[in-house]
Amino acid sequence: MQWLSSNSRGWRIVVGFICVVCLALFLHFREDRLEILELNGTANRFIVTHIDFSFPDHETTFILRQQATQDIGKIYKIDDQQIQDVRSHLERIIHSKNQGSRLSEMYKVADLIATLLYEARFTDLTTIQKLMEYSIPTSNYYEFFPENGSNPTVITGEFWQRLQAQIAQNDFFHSDTIQTILDQFQNIRWKLVEDLGLVQALRAQIGESIPEQMTKVRAGTRIIDQGEKITMRHLAMLQAMKKAIIENRRLAGPLSWIASFLLSFIFVAVSALYFRISQVDFIRSLRRISLFVCIVILTLLLAKLTEYILLRSTSTVIGEVRYPILAPFATLLICIMLSPRTALFAATFLSIILSVSLAVDHSRFLVVNLVCSIVIIICSQSLRRRKEVFAVCLKSAASAIPVLYAFVLSENHYWRTSFLTDTIASFAFLLITAVVIVGILPALETLFGITTDMSLVEFMNPNSELLREFAVAVPGTYQHSLVLGSLAEACARAIGANGLFCRSATLYHDIGKMKNPQFYTENQQTCINMHQLLTPIESAQVIISHVADGVAIAQKHHLPESFIDIIREHHGTTRADYFYYEELKNRGGDKEAVKESDFRYPGPKPHSKESAIIMICDSIEAASRSIDETSEVALKELIDRIIAGKAEDGQFDESKLTFEEISLIKKALLSALPLLYHVRIKYPKN
Repeated sequence: MQWLSSNSRGWRIVVGFICVVCLALFLHFREDRLEILELNGTANRFIVTHIDFSFPDHETTFILRQQATQDIGKIYKIDDQQIQDVRSHLERIIHSKNQGSRLSEMYKVADLIATLLYEARFTDLTTIQKLMEYSIPTSNYYEFFPENGSNPTVITGEFWQRLQAQIAQNDFFHSDTIQTILDQFQNIRWKLVEDLGLVQALRAQIGESIPEQMTKVRAGTRIIDQGEKITMRHLAMLQAMKKAIIENRRLAGPLSWIASFLLSFIFVAVSALYFRISQVDFIRSLRRISLFVCIVILTLLLAKLTEYILLRSTSTVIGEVRYPILAPFATLLICIMLSPRTALFAATFLSIILSVSLAVDHSRFLVVNLVCSIVIIICSQSLRRRKEVFAVCLKSAASAIPVLYAFVLSENHYWRTSFLTDTIASFAFLLITAVVIVGILPALETLFGITTDMSLVEFMNPNSELLREFAVAVPGTYQHSLVLGSLAEACARAIGANGLFCRSATLYHDIGKMKNPQFYTENQQTCINMHQLLTPIESAQVIISHVADGVAIAQKHHLPESFIDIIREHHGTTRADYFYYEELKNRGGDKEAVKESDFRYPGPKPHSKESAIIMICDSIEAASRSIDETSEVALKELIDRIIAGKAEDGQFDESKLTFEEISLIKKALLSALPLLYHVRIKYPKN
């Protein structure tokens, strides 16, 4: 609290620098969200690319692969069962001839030929050349194409010559043995069957060797027309364009970082200049600046989290959300904790920042968030209870409905399903906003020492422990505080100050009197005056001590710092005149013999308009009870005299009250005081 109350310029600059860094990070790490299109759906609008990019053209690649594989003709192989049957028949022939020592060699040659026949493939020359073009081994491919693939045929051409040459490479076999066995196979009519699996495998292998074709698209090219059916080509182009946009930003590059920090600095500097011109008190308060920056950072974090969920979620329901309502979160918090004027600036500032940084439809997002934020400001002027936050957020969500419907009409439709989705999403976002605000509001109040109107109403609850104790211990002072609250509230409203704060704070301004209640006239139940037992100096010290005692009690019960300031300042550095003049009388009128500082309150003087109002009303309410005549003239003379005395004593020097405001306070007091002394009719005894 001491740090926040220091209002040091250096610390205010540090807080501003933190805001610059956080905003720069938010601007730097941004996503680019393109319109969500559904395959085979219809485009609602045309899309034009604003950057050069290349995308994987699957259609072109498919055509090239089809062209590359169309030269792969039919490929035949010898029926496996026929090879096995021929091999078995040949074995019987060899065994019947009983070749002796050559028997084993003939079996091996027959096995080798059978193996080569299993591996042999027959096709046309074009297919073989295509395979060679793509470096596919063709050692077991032979140029032969049957005239009628369904009938057995004699394999002609160089097939058997190549087969004999392959076997002859093995010096272990005699040439006569090879020729003898080969003659048994050569004259057979072989059944050739298509090898469909091999054809598919070869075509796939050749297709994979064709690289993915990249098609270049120039900036300004219309890639989708309105009403056009969405194809895989369109989706590929959109994804490639998004990737190109991200790469073009070059997030890791120094220039990109410099740009983000420069933009952030410009935004913060312009904001600071605005506050310096229009809200001087705000820009000079470290507490308010810190709270404002904290709320802005929380909003940026919430926005980034929402964007991450919307972009990464696989849910179709979440994917339909187009206009997340985020700015009202900060708007409502700032309106409650600072002022509507500051909230309006925050709403505009954040709506612009979020619209240009998030992956959303920028213009429509800006309109929806700005309208909802302004409605929040209008409806939150009289927030007194936390549950009213929900009502304000629901009104804000309702204001989004006509805006969303206007978007539908702008697309030349009377109704679209997306309108219902957007409406539900708006209510969901603002309901979540209300829940989060109600949850974090007490933490922010405690952290920054800010007392909201909702907290003020809670502090006015007469059933609170401290007020119950106060009413029992010093009933006269408690009644004085209630009356003073009404007077102070009326005066505060007259000059545009916080009347609710004045009414709430006055309930606690004299709680220090609970320590010595019998020394205060309003609490004396008997004719005994305790001050008759004390000297004027001792009496003055007892009376003055209620300020320090009140501060101690307030701190013990964790009252807001603003209440404690009222306790300290409601007498300022004024003098306890009654006891001062009594002491002066005892000293024979010798002013030099009386130390005036012994009769003055420790202060400080009022630092706010509310504190000065409470000082004025406290003095006038107490003095008005001692006058005999309560006419308007007498009350006006009393008001003028007391206020003039406080002004001459310099008690208003630090309160920033103007002459015009003092005049309005006098009028408010003159209107309110007679109501405290109204006369009732006398009822008959019977």
